[in-house]
Amino acid sequence: MHVIEIVYVSALFAVVLSPIVQRICAWKIGSYSPSRVVAVAILFGSVALAITTFLFFGLPPVLHNMREFSADLPEKIPLLVSKIKHLPMADKLGLDSLSDKVRTAAESVGSYVLASFPKWAARILDVVTAIFLCIYFMLEGEHAYAYLLAIFRPRQRERLAATLLTAEQRMSKWLIGQGALMLILGVSSTIVFGLLHVRYFLLLGILMGLFNIVPVAGGIITILLVAAVAALDSWSKMAGVFIFYAIYLQIENGYLTPRIMKTSVDLMGLSVLVALLIGTALAGITGALVAVPTAALVAVLMDEYMVQKDAEAQALASEYKAPDPDDSPSV
Repeated sequence: MHVIEIVYVSALFAVVLSPIVQRICAWKIGSYSPSRVVAVAILFGSVALAITTFLFFGLPPVLHNMREFSADLPEKIPLLVSKIKHLPMADKLGLDSLSDKVRTAAESVGSYVLASFPKWAARILDVVTAIFLCIYFMLEGEHAYAYLLAIFRPRQRERLAATLLTAEQRMSKWLIGQGALMLILGVSSTIVFGLLHVRYFLLLGILMGLFNIVPVAGGIITILLVAAVAALDSWSKMAGVFIFYAIYLQIENGYLTPRIMKTSVDLMGLSVLVALLIGTALAGITGALVAVPTAALVAVLMDEYMVQKDAEAQALASEYKAPDPDDSPSV
């Protein structure tokens, strides 16, 4: 099962990254165009450079923040509870018992995170194996793909090839768009939290970006965590955190998402969340990593082969479609 996971992840990422390789192959430097081998080398060289830069400059302060956070949280919780007790109706929340429970949980989580680093490091071999498999899939995957399509009859083959091409495009666009949104939120959060002098701002900013892959719930959980950390210093810092996130949501929903994700896969937030839950339950971090692209693939296949497209089904679907503001009658 473990080997199948590695092969599946490698093949999926090869499919997702193939459009980027094709764009690199289309470059024109005089009369020279990069071959597929050179394009794959450029892509993975760029990724390796970005990861190395982050590990060298970004990882040490993040690990330092993580150690400080796990060590300070059990001591800071009573301070936060004492501040909350001054709020109206706070005495009815049972904060004393909650404080002990949260302190115990924080100690356990902090110990687990720090103790798990050796286990994560032990899986470096799996990551290296997956990278090499991904490279081979990108270089030779077209031959294997053509061979598999040859199993089907010509008419079925054309339909399946067109469907898989649609799935490839939608998966690639979703991942690139979602990655852009995660990067924008992570960078902007880190800058704003730093300007507000929020403790562990680098760690919290990165968490904001990473958890943005989970629709709605990811952002709410992380912003509440950041607000709690900011409240340890002052209510004004906590208010600043909430104001920043409210402004960012308006910018993301009104400007960024329509432009970055307008040609992306049309997956509902509920579908993404369910896919992440199922992927995590089946294969842990690896399952979460490939959950959304897999959901996009399944959605395309279901739309082509299972969803009824007759007039009655279309009419039923239109009944539950949200009304378009542009379709409202003019006065």
